[in-house]
Amino acid sequence: MMPLPSTVDVAIIGAGAAGLGAANTLKHSGLSILVLEARDRVGGRAHTIKAAPDVVFDVGCGWLHSADQNTFVPIAERLNFELDKTLPPWRERAYGKAFPQVERDDFVRALDEFYDRIEDAAQSGKDGPANLYLEPGNRWNPMIDAISTYVNGCELDQVSILDFDAYEDTNLNWRVRRGYGALIAAYATQIPVALNCDVRLIDHSGKRVRIESSRGTIEADRVIVTVPTDLIATEAIRFHPARSDKVDAARGLPLGLADKVTLALDEPEALPKDGNLRGATMRTEMGTYHIRPFGQPCIEGFFGGRFARQLEDAGDGALAAHSIDEIVSFLGNDFRRKLKPLTESRWAHDPFARGSYSHALPGHAGKRAVLAAPVDGRLFFAGEATSPHFFSTAHGARDSGERAAKEVLAGSLRK
Repeated sequence: MMPLPSTVDVAIIGAGAAGLGAANTLKHSGLSILVLEARDRVGGRAHTIKAAPDVVFDVGCGWLHSADQNTFVPIAERLNFELDKTLPPWRERAYGKAFPQVERDDFVRALDEFYDRIEDAAQSGKDGPANLYLEPGNRWNPMIDAISTYVNGCELDQVSILDFDAYEDTNLNWRVRRGYGALIAAYATQIPVALNCDVRLIDHSGKRVRIESSRGTIEADRVIVTVPTDLIATEAIRFHPARSDKVDAARGLPLGLADKVTLALDEPEALPKDGNLRGATMRTEMGTYHIRPFGQPCIEGFFGGRFARQLEDAGDGALAAHSIDEIVSFLGNDFRRKLKPLTESRWAHDPFARGSYSHALPGHAGKRAVLAAPVDGRLFFAGEATSPHFFSTAHGARDSGERAAKEVLAGSLRK
């Protein structure tokens, strides 16, 4: 690795979607920039791997949500990444008898009615936890809570209704055939990035900002901070002078947890492409399974919230073991010999993430704007947690990086 420069005009902390969005916005500005990344790769919580020779797996984000407004769509087209517009499996395309269509229809109706109650309640402007709007005694309540663990990374008692209502979803969801993480890595081309550079202190007490990292110290006129909220909340990255407003805001926007596992599938032709398998409908602690994504010979399992954390804490392989047991309970013992673990995510145990994506705790929906606000024209903040309407998404993160970069440029023009 080349040594860090001693000084740059703009330092960007984090090479995830937000940091890369900022860097791409600034790269032709005439300002010298450098992205400081703690990992040995770019992408942050977006990461594509080859789980097997014939299985591409997005360990992190995998769906281009709100695809008609998602700014990674034109980026994918420009970089020649094929987009898959196949209908997502989660509402339609059920497989098996574990969750019959008549029950699915009843569940979807209950889920939509729950969302309607949240929307109506949010109009008052008064915040509260989303679980208060479950219909008492409804048989689908545990499963509605399970859906929250996938969508929000946490159960409904931890979800602000005002924040939930602020999220914008056009219900158009596409995928990147070569992987969303691969697309975001390609978006980093020609961006100066210092890898294995773990930032520990941002000292803004002097005329210039001094950044202390595992690879040395660098000074900058301006700094864009794009790291996950839990790193700010726990002060893994410290500010001097302290920024209690940012720490408090980050604590109100913790990262939930959504984990994935992929299992190799023998005799894949016996199952449909892009099918959905789910059947543990009477409990929140359940997985949902994507059969043969892109037609690949595998099944992806998805887990969220406290249950995902329990499985992570149980150690490597726990997500895969639970997935196989659950799939076998739906499809029969013959499937046990057809499934083999390939890889799984463990985002809560990733020291540079500590979770998957942010949610606002009840009473803290306004903290996104607090976290996003610049400080003294020198510190700027981006990341999915700062997005007012597309939080928890990669494109929301990218757009926030562009916004922070434009704030930097606006300040430069005033000088």
